[in-house]
Amino acid sequence: MSAKYPIIAVTGSSGAGTTSVTRTFNWIFRREKINAVIVEGDSFHRHDRAQMKIKMAEATARGDHHFSHFGPENNLFGELEDLFRTYGESGRGRIRHYLHDEKEAAPYGQAPGTFTAWEDLRAETDLLFYEGLHGAVVTPEVNVRRHADLTIGVVPIINLEWIQKLHRDKETRGYSTEAVVDTILRRMPDYVNYICPQFSQTHINFQRVPTVDTSNPFIARYIPTADESFVVIRFAHPKGIDFPYLLSMIHDSFMSRPNIIVAPGGKMELAMQLILTPMILKLMDGRRRALGAVAR
Repeated sequence: MSAKYPIIAVTGSSGAGTTSVTRTFNWIFRREKINAVIVEGDSFHRHDRAQMKIKMAEATARGDHHFSHFGPENNLFGELEDLFRTYGESGRGRIRHYLHDEKEAAPYGQAPGTFTAWEDLRAETDLLFYEGLHGAVVTPEVNVRRHADLTIGVVPIINLEWIQKLHRDKETRGYSTEAVVDTILRRMPDYVNYICPQFSQTHINFQRVPTVDTSNPFIARYIPTADESFVVIRFAHPKGIDFPYLLSMIHDSFMSRPNIIVAPGGKMELAMQLILTPMILKLMDGRRRALGAVAR
């Protein structure tokens, strides 16, 4: 953790909805004129798309049916921790980009599914913002979580997460239902061991809970809408949180436990704005104070 160079990490599995959370953060950064460097978790996968297919086939051939993007063997956890630590110490670090599709790949003259070359972060940024699978991961070898100043978990209940993944992968990537189900099953051990534990390490969790029947996610025709959901917001450290103010601003919300607010799903982005803006401004105030102390 660092007052001069704060780090915010949003963590959640594929299909959880971290992209919409990133959109909310970008609005806050623009509004408050915060110069943030954005780091995508996919850029810290170990293998590109073609390599991963080969590695997966090799794993299947030797009887390993749980080879996935979620585990340490397929991610550069050490390099991610190094980035967080180096940025917190000096505001520097090295990143690369994963090119998901033709649009992202075109400016680099590369094929989709590949990585760009490693490059130095641009100078003079206010904070580092990470969004991906492992922003709060802790293993016997690495502890990414300890370097982040603010960690947010995005974790819809599992059936909703699967519905979102099924629809996304089928509609945007052309996968069959059977292929997506195979991916879900293959990832399950790493999901349990490396994704779920992060949500007990985060400062805040946003969990969307649908109010419609999702008992069989594999036949769901539609993704439950925000208005067909509640969002459960858990604060790990509720001291200092102005719950009466939040309840007055987020209509139809209530508290289910001393550290949990339940709000209508359609108010999720409003809740994020109200909750996260003062936290980000506090980090920026601490940064200004730290830099001022150095200047003196």
